[in-house]
Amino acid sequence: MKKKRFRIILTITVIILLIPLIAMQFTNEVNWKFLDFIVAGILLLVNGLVWDIAIRKIKKTKHLILVIIGILVIIALIWTELAVGIFGSPFAGS
Repeated sequence: MKKKRFRIILTITVIILLIPLIAMQFTNEVNWKFLDFIVAGILLLVNGLVWDIAIRKIKKTKHLILVIIGILVIIALIWTELAVGIFGSPFAGS
């Protein structure tokens, strides 16, 4: 059962990563490097795995919703920092 969930998470991650890859074929607006795909893949995969753990371990719906919102906020902050450097950290190349 664990292998099946991991395969689903991995498949969803690959499908999401295909979006910018396909967009790069049609426009110059999307210009990802190989490292961008690696970082995005790691972020998406970790996000999916943490969601899976949260869903399996947290039984109360209110707590689960709060944890998932927290995970989404953290991932969104990391993603935007890496994309545009809103905090000016060294991760964004500042």
